[in-house]
Amino acid sequence: MTITTSWVKRTALALICLGAMAPAWAASGSGGGSGGGSGGSSMPPQQVCNKGWVWSKPLQRCVKANSGSLDDKQLLEQGRALALAGYYENALAVLDAVQNKNDAIVLTYIGYSHRKMGDVDVGIGYYKQALAIDPNNLNTREYLGEGYVSAGRVEEAKLELSTIEKLCGNRSCEQYGDLANALAGKPE
Repeated sequence: MTITTSWVKRTALALICLGAMAPAWAASGSGGGSGGGSGGSSMPPQQVCNKGWVWSKPLQRCVKANSGSLDDKQLLEQGRALALAGYYENALAVLDAVQNKNDAIVLTYIGYSHRKMGDVDVGIGYYKQALAIDPNNLNTREYLGEGYVSAGRVEEAKLELSTIEKLCGNRSCEQYGDLANALAGKPE
């Protein structure tokens, strides 16, 4: 089974919606509650934490994202899932706790969250930093192209589309289709 961005978004949103109905977490006193987002498809719905908090598997509770309880990989996974689920401010709070900010994926999802919140130029800046580290990252190239579309910079978006096609070897990869749809004015 191929996991697509749209599948991740649908799964994360379903978990968030289910998590919002889970009883007692808001009253747990451990930072949990229904007001936050999800950490992705690996988190059961009752483990949805408030903004600035993340689920700690070892501790089995929500902890402050900057508490040192989670490593960079865990923070990145949860920040990415929050961003893809549409919880951009929550994602930024979690990604801000990552110690190694010189990571292409961390920079990509910081940029993604900023772009989705309307800070397109800030997002584009983060995508460029990410591509300086990993110029072949298809998701970063897609998101950069979508940022260019949002900013009305269509020619630059088309250049990203061309680069994605070269990296994929054809036009059948998901990132190519998503950016082509954005260029055609179709919603994400």
